[in-house]
Amino acid sequence: MIRDARPDDRDRLRDLQSHLREPNPPLLDYAIEGPPLVLVTTDGDDPVGYLVAFHDGEAGYVAELVVAPECRREGRARRLLGAAFDRLRESGCSRVRLAVHPENDAARRLYESLGFEEVDREEGFYADGSAGIVLGRETEEGS
Repeated sequence: MIRDARPDDRDRLRDLQSHLREPNPPLLDYAIEGPPLVLVTTDGDDPVGYLVAFHDGEAGYVAELVVAPECRREGRARRLLGAAFDRLRESGCSRVRLAVHPENDAARRLYESLGFEEVDREEGFYADGSAGIVLGRETEEGS
């Protein structure tokens, strides 16, 4: 099941965030309270993954996407992204972008399977000095 994050999910989402290469706790705190889109995938009612996306009405940006290691390879990230595309499209966004570490092959394969293409590189994006590979795609229906 996918639903909006709730303030009482905060502790579990922080735990999940620890699985990211570069977690950003202030971003997550802001997102849960604020206007960004925060979707969770659940096991029962317990979050086992989440997505944070920002948008300006024309374009969306997926800032964080993580699924608990024991729940990976179940299609949860794909469903979170699909739900985010729907919500972003409803908000008037026609395109979405995200950045991925060049060594994150599993994420890159997922994004490419969803129609993302490389649109830019941001040098020094990650703390290890790696460039962020910026991928983009349209939010069209049927995705």
